[in-house]
Amino acid sequence: MTRKAFVTGGNRGIGAAIAITLKQAGFATAVNYGGNDAAAQRFSEETGIATIKFDVGNAEASAAGMQRAAEVLDGPIEVLVNNAGIARDSFLHKMSAEQWHDVMNVDLSGLFHVTRPVIEAMRANGFGRIVNIASVNGRAGQMGQTNYAAAKAGVHGFTKALALESAFKGITVNTIAPGYISTEMLQDVPEKTLQKIIAGIPVGRLGDVKDIARAVLFLVADEAGFITGSELSVNGGQHMY
Repeated sequence: MTRKAFVTGGNRGIGAAIAITLKQAGFATAVNYGGNDAAAQRFSEETGIATIKFDVGNAEASAAGMQRAAEVLDGPIEVLVNNAGIARDSFLHKMSAEQWHDVMNVDLSGLFHVTRPVIEAMRANGFGRIVNIASVNGRAGQMGQTNYAAAKAGVHGFTKALALESAFKGITVNTIAPGYISTEMLQDVPEKTLQKIIAGIPVGRLGDVKDIARAVLFLVADEAGFITGSELSVNGGQHMY
């Protein structure tokens, strides 16, 4: 049986690695993206993975987008990876309401907007795999990220509650909390700061996007049905909480 998988924020970085890994493992896969049409087109041409544009922070757009995803995949979504996320860093005393709400809408409310349209079919079919990508900063906190840390902490709570609601329906819900991963988000970090970060990681390197993708693949397997409500930290041994 070919499972149907959907990844939000799936055309670059961690999301792209997850989508490509799922496709290579035999999943029928599509992804969401929010902005760059040219980049999405290149990704689709290079990978053969369908891209669907909508803002996960918008409930109506997400409902329509998830309906479109089911049409593209020719059936209800069985595996959902909530990966889309943004950062709008600022110390709280300088943070605007817009910076706060932008992050909350995408990083936390986006989970509801995307999961709500697919959860009923998962329950009816007696199978589902949901993986939510959070962050170690949702536990440890981080200066300049009260909005991001609060949203990612909310991801953990969302996961725990939905796992309890869904377990008897054959649906697992888990969180992956990445540590410092080599993505575009780290490109603006000064070299001196980056070296300090790496020095604090026991394995001695930044994570690779494939490290996260392999963890997702493990959790979405049919054989992973006894793992739910869990938080898997993929951080190179860095104890941040």
